[in-house]
Amino acid sequence: MREAGEENAMKPSEFAWIAALGLAFAPALAAMAGVWREVDYASHGFLVPLVAAWAAFAQLPALRRLPVESSSWGRGVIAASLLVYAAGLAATQVTLQGVALVGAVAGTVLVLRGGPWLRALAFPVGYLLFMVPLPESWVAPVIVALRLFVTQVGVAVLGALGTPVAQTGNILELPGGETLFVAEACSGITSVLTLLPIGVFVAYATERRLARRLVLVAAVVPLAMLGNLLRVVASVWLALVYGAGFATTGLVHTVAGLLTYVLGVAALLLLSSGLQRVWPKPPERAAPA
Repeated sequence: MREAGEENAMKPSEFAWIAALGLAFAPALAAMAGVWREVDYASHGFLVPLVAAWAAFAQLPALRRLPVESSSWGRGVIAASLLVYAAGLAATQVTLQGVALVGAVAGTVLVLRGGPWLRALAFPVGYLLFMVPLPESWVAPVIVALRLFVTQVGVAVLGALGTPVAQTGNILELPGGETLFVAEACSGITSVLTLLPIGVFVAYATERRLARRLVLVAAVVPLAMLGNLLRVVASVWLALVYGAGFATTGLVHTVAGLLTYVLGVAALLLLSSGLQRVWPKPPERAAPA
């Protein structure tokens, strides 16, 4: 064991270990990148490793003070990860491949640096799970339920505002005879799955109290759904004034999606600031004389 405070720069053998695992898991990274490119609600996967790397880099001062010791548990974690990886490759299941990759990263930290290092890097390593695409069989029924919910609530809100809209499933029938289809992009699934890693990161970076962190993360779903509800209502108003084609295609539709995302992020930051004002950290007890 190398004691804390000693030189703990990486050895050539450690670089070789990491390179070997990187080569082994290259197909998993390629498969996940393909999903990130093709599926809107998984596109945040490109940014997750960068955020995790930043969070790990921020721990460097603390890591330099930790002892470096190999943990025998690490080899077991890597062996289990390789078994999961083999199953994912055999079943062409990207989710299993991604989970195996994150497990191998955790196991590598244990093998090369030990348990104290893994505990210090728990957030960046765990955060990598957000880059793992969810199985489509899990997401599809959620999308159906969210689309129906947004459509029903949108119709109720529009009716309360004096704009009666008929509903047939996920289709809105406007007073002028035109129809709007509430697509997957308006269901809220993209907002929820892309705002969730942001909410977790904001909670980690700005809060120290567990309760406030949980409030921030729990607020992601209602904020995301509220943003998409506003998007649906705004699309209906634009369709009534300028036509359905104007409201649902081209630059207007793209900007509406970006605004929904930006407003969600802004709402999370405002909520974090508000929590710190109305729910301040309790004063520390004075040390006994």
